Order: sequence, then structure tokens, then C-alpha cells
Amino acid sequence: MPQNPKVAIRIIGIGNLLMGDEGVGVHIARHLLDRCDLPDNVDCLDGGTGSLVLLEPLQSADRILLVDATMDGQPPGTLRRLVPKFSSDFPPSLAAHDIGLRDLLDSFYLLGDEPPDVILFTVSIAEMQNMVTTLSPQVAAAVPLVASMIFDEIGEIEKPGLASCTQA
Repeated sequence: MPQNPKVAIRIIGIGNLLMGDEGVGVHIARHLLDRCDLPDNVDCLDGGTGSLVLLEPLQSADRILLVDATMDGQPPGTLRRLVPKFSSDFPPSLAAHDIGLRDLLDSFYLLGDEPPDVILFTVSIAEMQNMVTTLSPQVAAAVPLVASMIFDEIGEIEKPGLASCTQA
């Protein structure tokens, strides 16, 4: 796998597009890549179903913005911003991922590297659906809202107004 260039901020959307709402993180990453103008020191990756392949992209960023679905009992489309420091700070993992975000970050921390700042944006879903490639209306409505939250985050880290996004 080619080396990822060092960036100030890396956005990684996690999810399985073949399981409906569970793929919302990837839908958000694609929304950002297709419709948004990100600053030069910010990149965005479709992290798919995760796995240890994401260790290198984690190592080559000063700050990580992760986006994933969670089944936390909240109404579908509920958004949360978390700053996890320990495995127990993460919401419940979804079994559709090869390796959970907790496992991925625990592996990264065990490597002894200075961990990047990690911010996790979650979108609540009701259930995982098999072989559905579209999002439910409630979760689809969350996509531009999470994009806006990410731009707010980038603006607080960098200079306001550097990121923009067009409406679909």
C-alpha cells in the first residue's frame, strides 16, 4: 500500500455500503469528496469496513476525524461528537466491520507512536440491513449535517471559511 502523505487532518468514513445505514460513514466520506472543497492540509478517505489497513493513514495525520454508524438505542439519524481516549469511550461496535474502531485504535496505541487527536462522529441507526445500498430517510438526512459538523471542526482547528460544500 502506498504511503499516505502527512496531513494535519484526515477524515475517515467507516462502514459497509452493502448493509444500508451501517454504511453511513462511507456515504459521508463520499459526500465530502464529491461535493466539498476541503483545505489542502485536509484529506478524506473511504475507510470501508476498517481493518488494520487503516493503521498507516492513522499514523500519517495529526488529527483524525472518524465517521461511523452506531446502534446505541437512540433514534435513527441522531448525531454525536465524541473525543474517545480509551476503548471504553467508544460506542458499541458494529459486527459488519472486519475489525472495530476500538481494536484499530488500540492497535495503533500499542505501536508506541504518539497518538493523534481523534474525534469520532457517530450516526445512530436502528438496525443493520443485508444487501441494501441506500440509506433510510432519517440517516440520509444526517449526511449533510455531519458534513457541516466536520466543517465546523475544521474551522476550529484551522481558519474558518476554508472548507465549503455544495448542496445536492
